[in-house]
Amino acid sequence: MLRARREPRLPETLRRSLTFWRRSMEARVAVSTLLLSALVISLVGWFLLHQTRDGLLQQRVDAVVAETAGEIRDSQTRLDAVPGTDTAAAAQQRDLVDPIIQRGVSRGFGVVLGGPVGQPAGRITDGGAEFTPGLDTASVPSALEERFDEVADPAWTYTDITTDGSVTTEALAGAGVVVGSQVTLPADGRTYTVYLLYPLGDEQNTLALVTRAMLTAGVLLLVLMVALTWVVTRQVVTPIRLARQVAERLASGHLEERLKVTGEDDMARLATSFNQMAANLQRQIWQLEELSRMQRRFVSDVSHELRTPLTTVRMAGDILHEARADFDPVTSRAAELLQKELDRFETLLTDLLEISRFDAGAAVLDIDAVNLVDVAHRVADSTRPLAAQRNVRIVVRAAAHPCLADADERRVERIVRNLLTNAIDHARTDDDLSREVDVVVLVDADNDASVIAVRDYGVGLAKGQTASVFERFWRADPARARTSGGTGLGLSIALEDARLHGGWLQAWGRPGQGSQFRLTLPRHTGEALRASPLPLAPRDVVEPVV
Repeated sequence: MLRARREPRLPETLRRSLTFWRRSMEARVAVSTLLLSALVISLVGWFLLHQTRDGLLQQRVDAVVAETAGEIRDSQTRLDAVPGTDTAAAAQQRDLVDPIIQRGVSRGFGVVLGGPVGQPAGRITDGGAEFTPGLDTASVPSALEERFDEVADPAWTYTDITTDGSVTTEALAGAGVVVGSQVTLPADGRTYTVYLLYPLGDEQNTLALVTRAMLTAGVLLLVLMVALTWVVTRQVVTPIRLARQVAERLASGHLEERLKVTGEDDMARLATSFNQMAANLQRQIWQLEELSRMQRRFVSDVSHELRTPLTTVRMAGDILHEARADFDPVTSRAAELLQKELDRFETLLTDLLEISRFDAGAAVLDIDAVNLVDVAHRVADSTRPLAAQRNVRIVVRAAAHPCLADADERRVERIVRNLLTNAIDHARTDDDLSREVDVVVLVDADNDASVIAVRDYGVGLAKGQTASVFERFWRADPARARTSGGTGLGLSIALEDARLHGGWLQAWGRPGQGSQFRLTLPRHTGEALRASPLPLAPRDVVEPVV
């Protein structure tokens, strides 16, 4: 057995969240403000941090380059003041580097003395270099060392300073700046390179402090902006929400509801205008209700009052109609016409009384299980004499299974009879009565609804007439005679009967292709209709492709 595929359901929390998101303007505005503000603050924060970092580093580089130049200048002056020999070169190296190392220990920088320029074994990695104890000589980048393979101007670059972790060099470890400058020893006349390594720990701490401050300020600013946005949006939305609530109550019939007016701003003026509109609507609705009540009472009173004279005229008309054989031909014909019009007049009064009951809301249903197939055959049999006068054949095409519905059988028969008599009236497109035409009655049902459709192949309905056809006393062709003696209220009463059952009465038509009226009733009382077992457009008609 096949089972219907069940659609996956969202979790309850997610479903409520989505509902809140769709219905809350404050939430959407606040979230939009949060996202846009976060983007702007992030871009501004990144730019400020970038500028702050560059400023701190540039300031530090300028300071260490100047300090290095001073150290090298002082060292060169000191060496030039002491005459040396070739045998004193090693001692002069110690005299050069030891004072700088001592000052570096106290002032927080490291020192590396490279070999003489132009010597095959002059690289730091070849050994023999003098440096601050505990400092890893690999902290000097090879690219900077290559620059000083020959006599060159002072230069600097960023590096990662590594140490052995001792107390004296612990503060040096981390990111830093290395500055290289050359000095000439008087003892051997060779040029040596002095590398001074300065840590950037203070700058990193300062940048971290600025970053934390900016993050804290950004988060607080975001929270503040979202809160302000929520408050401002709520101030704007609250009057609109109140107006919506009052409008809903007005729509439900509480015409005395009004908005509370506070202040003189635009919202207050909007509330005043809304109240004036509600007051005007209330006054007009009262006037229309009073007019409708007077109209319904007038129709009801006139219908009842006309019954007494109609009864008298009916008695006289019956006497004249029975004695028409004794009259001359003209008087006999007049008696027949009088009887026919009295029948039509009595039917009109009955329809007017029924309409007045619908207008007053006094119409009730006598519910019973009704087989629409039986109703279709019964009504078709009763209207065949009228159809034979117009040379129209009534064809009933019913489903083989019962088409049951909980309905008022009398009202359903009245609906189908109205549809059939109208179809007979409009079944022909010409006045050639010698050619027999068909009116088809279709009956079908499914698990939810039962349907009766009446199809004719006559004049049809023009575009826009399918809605007007159910109006009272409306006629597609005012010059066309009513062969069935209709009153012009049949389809209006049929529509009200269908609505009273909770069903549909719909019309389809095309000029020259006929029309089809479809009555759809729910299988059980109180059930809502979702679809009809039969299409509204006949299956034998091909709709043009637009």
